Amino acid sequence: MDTNSEQQDGQRKKGSKIRRIVTMLIALAALTTGIWAVLTNLSSSGSEHSNPIRAGAKAPDFTAVNSKGEKVQLSDYRGKAVMINFWASWCTPCVREMPLVHEVAQQNQNSVETLFVNVGESKGTINEFMKSHQFDFPVIIDATGKVSKLYRINGLPATMVIDQGGHFSHILLGELTEDIPLQQWLEESM
Repeated sequence: MDTNSEQQDGQRKKGSKIRRIVTMLIALAALTTGIWAVLTNLSSSGSEHSNPIRAGAKAPDFTAVNSKGEKVQLSDYRGKAVMINFWASWCTPCVREMPLVHEVAQQNQNSVETLFVNVGESKGTINEFMKSHQFDFPVIIDATGKVSKLYRINGLPATMVIDQGGHFSHILLGELTEDIPLQQWLEESM
């Protein structure tokens, strides 16, 4: 019996040692991942400070394709005020604000260019949403997040007004509601 007991004790100690090694390896992997994330954030924050997303800053130019297959480039609208609305069909506040944004866009279509940018969804998903909500305006397809990353969009919805000179005049991160003076913002940007 003593031999069995000694063998079991040895196996327990060996198992305990393996668990400690695995735990240390997991902790090391977590530490490495944390360091990598911090270093990545520090290296990308340098470029963010050179062109911050704030009122008065120059809006980054981009080229994308919309749901009608047309090439859209922000710089093509220089000399005209631009409203950019970032959204997704799964985003409840985005869906709630869409009729209001669309109505304001229609009222100002002669003096303001409105760019609806769908973040992260396929053309099929976008087309289904548009059809079911009876919208027919073109939507920029940002399935890979290239445009939203350029504009540092971390949450949806987000609406930005760009003046005729290509600078941000107003930035709204969150849902647009009736009490937000969007019409006034657009008029100030013309």
